[in-house]
Amino acid sequence: MSDSEQTGEMSDGLQVELFHPDSDREPGDTNIQKFGFDIHPVVFPVALAIIALFIAVTIILGESASAAYTWLFNFIGENFGWFYLLAVNIFIVVLLYFAFGKFGNIRIGGVEAEKEFSDFSWMAMLFSAGMGIGLMFFSVLEPVYYFLNVPGYWGVEAGTGAAASAAMAQTFFHWGFHPWAIYGLVGLGLAFFSFNRGLPLTFRSIFWPLLGDRIYGWPGHLIDLVTVFATLFGLATSLGLGVAQVNSGLQYVSTEILGIFASFPNNTFVQILLIAGITGIATASVAAGLDGGVKRLSTVNLYLMFALLGFLILVGPTVFVLGAWVEGLGVYFQNIVNLGFYRGAMGAGGGTVTAWTVFYWGWWIAWSPFVGMFIARISKGRTIREFVLGVLFLPSLFSTIWLSTFGGSALNGALGEGSNAVVGAYNELGYGAFETLGMFVMLNQYPLGAISASIATLLVITFFVTSSDSGSLVVDHLTSGGKHDVPKAQRIFWAVTEGAVAALLLYGGGLGALQTAAITTGLPFAVILCLMCYTVYLGLDNEYQILESEEFAERIQDMTEESDVDVVTTGDEVVTDVSGDESVSSD
Repeated sequence: MSDSEQTGEMSDGLQVELFHPDSDREPGDTNIQKFGFDIHPVVFPVALAIIALFIAVTIILGESASAAYTWLFNFIGENFGWFYLLAVNIFIVVLLYFAFGKFGNIRIGGVEAEKEFSDFSWMAMLFSAGMGIGLMFFSVLEPVYYFLNVPGYWGVEAGTGAAASAAMAQTFFHWGFHPWAIYGLVGLGLAFFSFNRGLPLTFRSIFWPLLGDRIYGWPGHLIDLVTVFATLFGLATSLGLGVAQVNSGLQYVSTEILGIFASFPNNTFVQILLIAGITGIATASVAAGLDGGVKRLSTVNLYLMFALLGFLILVGPTVFVLGAWVEGLGVYFQNIVNLGFYRGAMGAGGGTVTAWTVFYWGWWIAWSPFVGMFIARISKGRTIREFVLGVLFLPSLFSTIWLSTFGGSALNGALGEGSNAVVGAYNELGYGAFETLGMFVMLNQYPLGAISASIATLLVITFFVTSSDSGSLVVDHLTSGGKHDVPKAQRIFWAVTEGAVAALLLYGGGLGALQTAAITTGLPFAVILCLMCYTVYLGLDNEYQILESEEFAERIQDMTEESDVDVVTTGDEVVTDVSGDESVSSD
């Protein structure tokens, strides 16, 4: 055995001895293993029953279900919008405290934990799981909408330079630090309690400091069931609604750009076929595993993003785009605190806050178990500070560059008395049709529009595939008792189930209604995440005390002398007092 392998085993043993809870339970220890599956005896079958029931109710009730979900969302937005805004600001403060305070050098997975993925692969998977498809969908739509319908907070005239600056800043606000703080907080909590405490990689584990062994009982089952619901239906509805953009893109490229007489059909049947194709690719990728499938596809995805971004910067209005980026950042940073707390309760703009900001915050929070768990799964070996810097700042910065490039290219020429085809298309088509066509109308205004629009369509598809991959892996973890690795058959099952749910709801006309229903889960999750801030603090503080204790330093010294292996630690990773020299419990 090599010195590095021996050191790794010693480190793992030390992590188990000193930091893992004093419990005889292990992830998946009550699982049922049959027919190539490894499933939790409660979460798996109950989750399937809930999924089937919701699909049936939503399709059978039709418009009644849609009206009920819409009423519920509006009620939550109008009465609890203030809570969404306050909670997300708290998440940002807490995450920054964890990163730049005394906990920053704590390493996810233990003192000697090594990174499972390179920095580039890690970042590629972050983008693919987080909001890549959203950036494709809204990067043109949102700036153009705000340019023509300026949110009341800004108090400027639509169609002016001030409106363009406000439009970029408002878009940066919705896709910048705030959503990534939500994802980062959930990802950090899940990664810490799974890798540092040896608890199941499921949402229930975050509440170990409060519930103890009860996370393995019905309190934990309920937490994981709600997480499965939010994850699967959030992904299924996005997949179903997103194929509309793919379908519109294929039709637009074939007719408006290539001039083909027989246009590509745009209907429900074609979109179901697209779902089947995307699900087939996702299933193959998931079957190949995290390293063999998801990582490779995410890397290809990121290269395609860079290629399309670089192309548009070069052939588009380069100077205008760069100016829009810098000016937008300035206005965004100047107003970030006010925007973060602005509810519109005492003036104009409350409707925009409910329709857009509260909608987004509810959506990000509802998606946070899915994205956060995937981020946790790929983040072993990184310090808390490195994790937060990577998750919070780099994706946010990249998002602003992407939004400026695509949004700025859409707005170029539309200021003052000017006009352009993109704004004209919005006025002609209306919001509903423009949301799926805006990206392609914009690309067609610049050279090689057929090629760039085709790449954009391909990129939308690959983003759907990687989102499906990530979601399937997360549901696998949830329904397997929190195991890090699950059988291939089980991964395939959930990938296919996700596509089937999307197709059924698309056929039955219930996708929009269920998306609204999924977003309403953001309210209970916001409460859970506020509580999670405290439980993660308790866990990190306990680890910090053990790491800085004299007993920990003595144990490292003893292990080094016994095995004649150098164990490297950093002195600033640790502090205070721990009783006993045989073992230290993290309880």
